[in-house]
Amino acid sequence: MKRGKMSPVRTLLRGLVLGMALGPGQASAQDLADLDYEHLSFRGIGFDAGYLWPTRADPTYSLGLRIDMGYAGPGLRIVPSMTYWSSSMVGSEVTELEDRISQLIENQTGSPPAVLNLGTINWRDIAIGVDAHIVWDSLFDILTYGGIGVAAHLLDGDGEAIAGTFIEDALDSVTAGLNLHFGAEYPISERFRIYSVAKYEVMSDLQFFHIRAGWQLMTGPNAPGEER
Repeated sequence: MKRGKMSPVRTLLRGLVLGMALGPGQASAQDLADLDYEHLSFRGIGFDAGYLWPTRADPTYSLGLRIDMGYAGPGLRIVPSMTYWSSSMVGSEVTELEDRISQLIENQTGSPPAVLNLGTINWRDIAIGVDAHIVWDSLFDILTYGGIGVAAHLLDGDGEAIAGTFIEDALDSVTAGLNLHFGAEYPISERFRIYSVAKYEVMSDLQFFHIRAGWQLMTGPNAPGEER
């Protein structure tokens, strides 16, 4: 492939990756930084399990998958993903919701505050997103990466007491999220690797810290600097 003059963005990415790669493993990291793919291509699929700590729900487990689409530029890997988790809304959030609804009824009717018991409210989230990884090599053939990602979160709230009410409708939403992440992976072989990642995800009314670990089956070639 004939190379032309590098754009300022690619020059910046090259400098960033090379700076992070200083020290042991510099030669392999430099291989990754030299990548200059013009087209993304499917290279593998990974499956993982995790645990997260949401701000408005109880800590819970997650299941997810990721798709390795290769490199879009020097050391810049693109990884779409899908994640699922389900948990109960924390008691203080349910109590606050009950108080707000009681206050609304009082303001509208002039009647004494209603005593509400919404019971257990469950929250489910299906997140479909894409992460941009800045990848560099470390000691012992370990690949490390960090970056940012965006996702669409399909949140679904339900509970026996709120089924079919406006409260259930209010808890159902499609919300954008932004995450910062850092991870590591190790190639067991050319076709199989294990990985882990830690993320902090921010949405308009919910945040959580999330750790995940899993394995990836490679169906496409490893890039220079990714080999054992």
